[in-house]
Amino acid sequence: MLDKPESKAGIKVSGRPRTDLQAHLADLEAAGLLTRIDRPINKDTELNPLVRWQFIGGVPEEQRRAFLFTNVTDSKGKRYDMPVVVGALASSPDIYAMGMGQPVDRIGDAWMRAIANPIAPVAVQDAPCQQVVIEGDALRAPGGGLRALPVPVSTPGFDAAPYLTATLCVTRDPESGVRNMGTYRAALKASDRLVVRMVAREATGAGGYLHWLKYRERGEKMPIAIVVGCAPIVMFTGPQKLAIDVDELAIAGGAAGEPIRMVRCRTVDLDVPADSEIVVEGLIDTSVLEPEAPFGESNGYVALEGYNMPMQVTAITMKRKPVFAQIISQVTPSESSVIKKVAYEPLFLAHLKQTLGVKGIRRVAMHERLTNLRPVIFLQFAANTPRTEVWRGLHGASTLQSNCGKIVVAVSEDIDPTSMDAVLWSMAYRTNPIEDMHIVRHRGGVQGAQYGPGQTDSGLLVDATRKRPMPPLALPTREFMEHARTLWEELGLPALNVQAPWHGYTLEDWTDTWEQYAQRTVAGDWEQTGKETLLRQRGDKMPEAPVRPGQNRMED
Repeated sequence: MLDKPESKAGIKVSGRPRTDLQAHLADLEAAGLLTRIDRPINKDTELNPLVRWQFIGGVPEEQRRAFLFTNVTDSKGKRYDMPVVVGALASSPDIYAMGMGQPVDRIGDAWMRAIANPIAPVAVQDAPCQQVVIEGDALRAPGGGLRALPVPVSTPGFDAAPYLTATLCVTRDPESGVRNMGTYRAALKASDRLVVRMVAREATGAGGYLHWLKYRERGEKMPIAIVVGCAPIVMFTGPQKLAIDVDELAIAGGAAGEPIRMVRCRTVDLDVPADSEIVVEGLIDTSVLEPEAPFGESNGYVALEGYNMPMQVTAITMKRKPVFAQIISQVTPSESSVIKKVAYEPLFLAHLKQTLGVKGIRRVAMHERLTNLRPVIFLQFAANTPRTEVWRGLHGASTLQSNCGKIVVAVSEDIDPTSMDAVLWSMAYRTNPIEDMHIVRHRGGVQGAQYGPGQTDSGLLVDATRKRPMPPLALPTREFMEHARTLWEELGLPALNVQAPWHGYTLEDWTDTWEQYAQRTVAGDWEQTGKETLLRQRGDKMPEAPVRPGQNRMED
């Protein structure tokens, strides 16, 4: 009998992805890739800082784990029956590989096969995600609705609210009927209200945002279903950046080798994966926008307050014994950066090798620490590759996606593209800047549109010193990280090798109001902020318009 394929670190993978999150968690635990934490952990102040240490504490990538918290509390002393899992999608490439059912070195090919051979989803009537249904007055009962979910605070010390982060937000084009699934953040505002942030660009925005524009033009509310805790193989389709009219669920089915089971929502006309843990159903009022954020972003800065899309919750459905899933993001490396790294590097290499036919290309490496992969890309070429091929590779990598490849560096095969020391040495001794550096005009910006001026970007070398006030560094503030480190050591977790930055700090662009929001959030009083921002709803703004006039804007 053939052995099961192994991941890069020798972890056995199933050969077929799980289509249920809890089955995936069982696989992770059996493989030694999941750590259970049974002592009480405060979701508002301790949970994310604790997991954060494995990304910024010098823990080797292969030693990172998913964390399952079975005794979750909050700052008000409430204890939640529902466990919380963080890092179960991609704390490491091995964990991603378990979710794919493929060893790490076969993941790129697996995605190419799935895209070429989609399997349409199948409708079912009896769905685990609807074993419990909460709607009507029960959504607004004391401690009910969203309040009943153990939603962690991602960046204690800065975030204005707990946020849903491991989301699969399902919307549908009102004209074509084409479904879109996106991972968008959603801020808790009341027990039955969220504010959802979808990337807003008129022509190339997130699919959900483009749908929002159409519903607004029609003067209609937009149905939305936010899935929390679906199978990794479904979540992984988001970073593949598929065409806007491609059904991601069919690609997920192709990757899984079987159709994804779907069920109709209880209160909105949308379908969701039937084996999900939790589904939040609702309607987005397209006539108004509400202040949302601050929130720690994957660009390494805190996203400042902006207007985004209020969602009235119409129902929350779930399994009888669900697990609440959360992605850890903010300053990279993080779980979200690993998801992108594992997906993007083979995607870019396949584009250069197969689509463009670039000769001599050996490897694509995306710089992860702090840059969130996308702006800085390294290409490794074989010795003696013609310069014409090197330049075709450089241009190809910088243009595949508008928000990737602001800086692209080509090195020879003797240079490890993951070693910044080696890359800088190569740049210092192997380039003549006037000949070997090219500024590209009129390119798209790096990830996100919330901050940054509206004009086109370019690829260039820059003075990297700080010249103006900027939003805070998106890590939990020092007090929470120091406390979490004490917890880390008490739990006997792997030894840390701390490198700066390891805690968040302000860079002058931070107001007393946002500080008050953050302090309320870690105290569990975020609903007071929701009451205040409700009074500030506006009908004359576009999504992500800054709340504060003249607010400094940066790229996500």
